[in-house]
Amino acid sequence: MLPATKAVPKEMLPVAGKPLIQYAVEEAAASGIETVIVVVRQHKSIIQTHFAPDHALESFLGQRGLKESASLVHSLPEIAKLKFVEQRKPLGLAHAVSCARRLLSDEPFVVLLPDVIMESREPVVRQLIGTHQETGGSVVAVREVELQDVRRFGIVQVGAAAVGKAGRAVRVTGLVEKPTADSAPSRLGIFGRYLLEPSIWDAIAQTSPDANGEVQLTDALHVLCQNQPVFGACFEGKHYDAGDPTGYLRANIELSLTALV
Repeated sequence: MLPATKAVPKEMLPVAGKPLIQYAVEEAAASGIETVIVVVRQHKSIIQTHFAPDHALESFLGQRGLKESASLVHSLPEIAKLKFVEQRKPLGLAHAVSCARRLLSDEPFVVLLPDVIMESREPVVRQLIGTHQETGGSVVAVREVELQDVRRFGIVQVGAAAVGKAGRAVRVTGLVEKPTADSAPSRLGIFGRYLLEPSIWDAIAQTSPDANGEVQLTDALHVLCQNQPVFGACFEGKHYDAGDPTGYLRANIELSLTALV
């Protein structure tokens, strides 16, 4: 997404008038999550500015008679309680998750990647929570992908179907980060939503960095599922890979058109 993301975090790129990260925060809030921890590159981030109160702007918009716009600005800090932590170096998704550990109590938590937008009747995070309540263990959102696309995803190896409504859950026995089509253990890709048990911390500690020096969450989950239950929840709804130029364009067009209906 360069050069746009040279100065603007990818999470703040607009889709249908809202930055990507707002979709993730709204999904978390709609799923019953009250506190959202945002991992940022810099301590002073425009992401923080976006969600912070701005009484001067609200007043200006109100004076201009733009009540709907003023209401939108006013509502941003009320979506969820936000906390911010800094990841000083891009050392992988598992490392980013670890940066938030001190703010998490010893209980399950959810990870949302904001460059994946989910549109569904029941929020996908809520679907993961429902699966976790039925099966226990950690849960990842999965969906079948085309064979030529498996190299773009973390792919799960699956065992038997798990208990759960409509048989939507499968037991995960292994995970591979972006395999070739020939080596992929299945066509079930991971789609940017994770519900993780506290046992993930030990798994991350046992996970070696990859060739780029990054600790990947997919690799940590592969370690975890050798000793602890991990499930794949086949989620319902549409997804947009807005971190990809083509997916970003598609999300903007389709979500903008939806907003006009």
